[in-house]
Amino acid sequence: MDTAKKILLAEDDEFLSSLIKNRLEREHFTVKVAVNGDEVVAMVREFQPDLVLLDIILPGKLGFEILEEMQKDPKLSKLPFMVMSNLGQESDITRAKELGAVDYFVKARIMIDDLIGRISAFLKK
Repeated sequence: MDTAKKILLAEDDEFLSSLIKNRLEREHFTVKVAVNGDEVVAMVREFQPDLVLLDIILPGKLGFEILEEMQKDPKLSKLPFMVMSNLGQESDITRAKELGAVDYFVKARIMIDDLIGRISAFLKK
């Protein structure tokens, strides 16, 4: 039986998504990647991840819009999201957390090892 925790990575930067996906897979997580905002909600329903790692600036639909959509759906509103974005303004962080994000990482300020560590710690709770 496969007990690996599932993570949906919503990231349109191919290099970064590949790097994060490979690191998470080395930690024995099952990872799928969505490259635009429109894919995220559909993939959440189909893949049923344990966590979504969400970029805010995505083609198609912004991360904030995705979070709002998730909050409106009783089946999806409890799903944990961690936001990973270049938007580092306090207002963006506050907005994401108000929309249910369990954590917020500013890409320029977090090392990949720290990111993977925080994800692992959260999913092993």
